[in-house]
Amino acid sequence: MKALRQRKIKEIIKNRQISTQEELADALKEAGFKVTQATVSRDIKELRLIKIAQKNNTYVYGLPIEQGIIHNEERVRMMMQELVIDLNSSENIVVIKTHPGNAHGIASLVDEFNWESVIGTLAGDDTILLIIKPRANVNIILQKIKSLRE
Repeated sequence: MKALRQRKIKEIIKNRQISTQEELADALKEAGFKVTQATVSRDIKELRLIKIAQKNNTYVYGLPIEQGIIHNEERVRMMMQELVIDLNSSENIVVIKTHPGNAHGIASLVDEFNWESVIGTLAGDDTILLIIKPRANVNIILQKIKSLRE
């Protein structure tokens, strides 16, 4: 069922402009799939879907050119500069605010960095939580993210 659903997701984003997880879930439901937002979110991560900028200042889901896509530093910086709105922390948590619909893509980038101190990443629609261990390394992670936004 999962493989069939993910094939359908690829078909949908190739043929329609889908900007949000909700739109993708609705399209899947129209196609006869019973899905939750959490399922769609996992599928997006597993398929490594990316957000592609459109001329009208919106972003839509797309497939990476190749499944093993590697983000170059220039692309990562551009995404961090354009999509990250705010950065904050509390105790051992770093909070990254993004434009709506972009938290997953940024969280995926952070996951690819494999920063030793980041023991967990959780993304919603426009907010990412990074769990940092030890707490003393929060400022190190904040600096790494800030340097990517310069």
